[in-house]
Amino acid sequence: MTASHTIALPPGYRVADVLAFHGRDPERVAEQVDADGLRKGVLLGGVPTLLDIRFGDGAAQCRVTFDGPVTPDVQARTREALLNVLGLRIDPTAFGAAVQADPWLGPVVARQPGLRIVQSATIFEALTWAIIGQQINLTFAIALRRTLIQLAGRAHSSGMWCYPEALDVARLDISELTGRKFSNAKAETILRVARMVVDCSLVLERHAGVEDISGSASAEVSETLLAIKGIGPWTVNYVLLRGYGYPDCSLEGDV
Repeated sequence: MTASHTIALPPGYRVADVLAFHGRDPERVAEQVDADGLRKGVLLGGVPTLLDIRFGDGAAQCRVTFDGPVTPDVQARTREALLNVLGLRIDPTAFGAAVQADPWLGPVVARQPGLRIVQSATIFEALTWAIIGQQINLTFAIALRRTLIQLAGRAHSSGMWCYPEALDVARLDISELTGRKFSNAKAETILRVARMVVDCSLVLERHAGVEDISGSASAEVSETLLAIKGIGPWTVNYVLLRGYGYPDCSLEGDV
């Protein structure tokens, strides 16, 4: 089944930034970028889903192909995923205006007007990617991410691999990860959070009860994640930023 969405883009929208973010894996396993758009595979509600996004005339034309039944839950997840991968969750305008006269931040913002923070398609993707990326260089992290996709994800009928959901990751044995260059600590943490999501001791998705990630809601998310072995402040802030689209956090300590 296919569905089409047209999403208006704000003035000054920086297409090149979005394409660069999604084009970091040179093997193009789950994301493929070209001159006018991108294709991304992701599991949404257990359904292999291909997001095909084309840019033009101030809008993103999105064609979504599902390899399975499209329930209202899958439709809601799809809309969320599109907003996330397009970087439309956080509007940078207010921040830019607030720091315009600041002697340190003003010039930085002036050099990058309209810079957006692109989100992962799902919160679970942001969380597992943050765990993978802890204390290693980006090239190695991308290779480990690719491994996780190929071990736990599923292929879409288009041939694209789909980033896995918690249930898919939870089925893995730790030896499948450690045998593919994951450290014991990373493998244990990834499996731990996946199994917590499956048994509902960890709730991530907005539609499952976190609609407005601000104030007390963000503090609750932080407290919950920090209580999990293997997750520290950097990972929590990354998930808030790239997963929930919560801008009031910082990745200090990241070289």
